[in-house]
Amino acid sequence: MLWDALTLQLGYNAALVAIGATLLGVSAGVTGTFLFLRKRALVSDAISHATLPGVCLAFMVMVALGGDGRNLPGLLAGSAVSAWLGLLCMNWLTRHTRLAEDAAIGAILSVFFGLGIVLLTVIQTMGVGRQAGLEGFLLGSTAGMLWADALIIAVGGAATLILVMIIRRPMTMVAFDPEYAAARGLPVNRIDLAMMGLVMAVTVVGLKIVGLILIVALLIIPPVTARFWTDRSDRVVLLAGLTGGMAGYLGAALSASAPNLPTGPIIVLVSFGFFALSLFLAPARGVLAAVLRHLRFQRRVHIRQGLLALAQGQKIYEPLTLRLLRRAGLVRADGVATDPGKARAAKALRDEKRWEIVRSDLAHEATAALYDGLRDIETVLTLDQIAEIDRRIGTPQEVPA
Repeated sequence: MLWDALTLQLGYNAALVAIGATLLGVSAGVTGTFLFLRKRALVSDAISHATLPGVCLAFMVMVALGGDGRNLPGLLAGSAVSAWLGLLCMNWLTRHTRLAEDAAIGAILSVFFGLGIVLLTVIQTMGVGRQAGLEGFLLGSTAGMLWADALIIAVGGAATLILVMIIRRPMTMVAFDPEYAAARGLPVNRIDLAMMGLVMAVTVVGLKIVGLILIVALLIIPPVTARFWTDRSDRVVLLAGLTGGMAGYLGAALSASAPNLPTGPIIVLVSFGFFALSLFLAPARGVLAAVLRHLRFQRRVHIRQGLLALAQGQKIYEPLTLRLLRRAGLVRADGVATDPGKARAAKALRDEKRWEIVRSDLAHEATAALYDGLRDIETVLTLDQIAEIDRRIGTPQEVPA
């Protein structure tokens, strides 16, 4: 069943949903990257919640004009107008009042969403018989998706993706350093507005698939996932789009392969699954990598302290230190230093004396700041400098047997 869904063999509607969700995931991941890098992730939450009054008002207007209140282009147009109005209100509050951006986001989110819920209640009392399924815009509803609906979502997602690629360089500059971008003559406020406008477009396009509440996850989780794997902004954009597309495709396939599974929430859960894997397995920022770095650091500290103890004729009592020294062939089973261990211990003690000279000499102040007890002095000083320090120290001493 799942294989049939993955290979688009589960029916016409399932294939439409999978393709539409994939395109939406790609565009949402790429667009959300700039919002994430700009540290304005919650803006997408305000924009998404601001779409609900527009959906309801568009439905009421179309019904009043004698049309089909559930016409998708009309509902999306209404949601776009409402979201844009919410975006403008949020920007006005941020610029012309003392409210911080998070407070403005909370105000716009709650007011617009509350208005939308009130309008939904009014629609339920209209008795027109055509409001069924309108609540699907909250969490998404793909069961009755038609070719025209999928085409609108695909075209909207592709258009948003193209616009992002066109203005990605100024958006990247503003995301990382708005002051520098302003010094270069870039209109930072307009670029910010364009960035949030693209987020609004993705939000409107994704209402049918994941809904206004869950679209935030599709905008933010893929960029956060991609950030675990790379430091380069262009690669973050690429990986975020790939992660979002895969989450959309796999989520739609899983939803289609089992009865009564909602598509939007499954897509979000798949996206979170990618995030969890990245959190633990990413080579640079993952939890596993951090644990391994800590264990390597701990091993270096124990070996270093063990070598210094050997060089000064002190007995080693720490079991882990002894185990590591024996494993490295530096001490015998009885704790006595081997010949390689004596050489390493003498070198460790001499390096400590070298560092003492460096740290007490103002001429080496910059070098002394690099001292951490583990760094090899040869990596920060030249051979001539080390030779001069050795002349001040004197002849090396033997390691006690």
